[in-house]
Amino acid sequence: QIGFTDATGAAARFSSPHGVAFDGGNLYVADTDNHAIRQIVVSSGVVTTIAGAGTQAGFADGNGGNARFNAPRGVFPDGAGNLWITDSDNQRLRKLVEATGDVTTLAGQNFGSNDGTGAGASFAGPCAVTSDGAGDLYVLDAFGHTVRKVVIASASVATLAGVAGADGNSDGVGAA
Repeated sequence: QIGFTDATGAAARFSSPHGVAFDGGNLYVADTDNHAIRQIVVSSGVVTTIAGAGTQAGFADGNGGNARFNAPRGVFPDGAGNLWITDSDNQRLRKLVEATGDVTTLAGQNFGSNDGTGAGASFAGPCAVTSDGAGDLYVLDAFGHTVRKVVIASASVATLAGVAGADGNSDGVGAA
């Protein structure tokens, strides 16, 4: 049943969850249509909203329930106490500090495929995120048809593969 309820096991409710990641004890879920990031303690099945207000789309950096997302799709725990989140309809890559619940924007602001730094970069429907474990994140940019590399230390975004706006299935290097 569709809904937004923090609870245990089958009593919990989600709405179109897309991204899920495991950190060794917890699952983290991008609850897309509830515009929230949820945590499931695997050992008990307890579901808790850790960021976002649930059912309230928007954009705001902030703490826990004061943060706002618009269709988060990807979530990745980096092993250093942070969750990296693709906030798809806000065209941003966001960071959630697990210990404090603080949500900040690392990169992105507008719809597009501009390489750049911080808010000077743009995304076109970022939908998934992972890391190489060496300070770089990789973002699938769905409507840009690209894979983007984000250097965490500098917030710089560069297209790693694909051509913005050109779909297809060619093997090659970089833009090829």
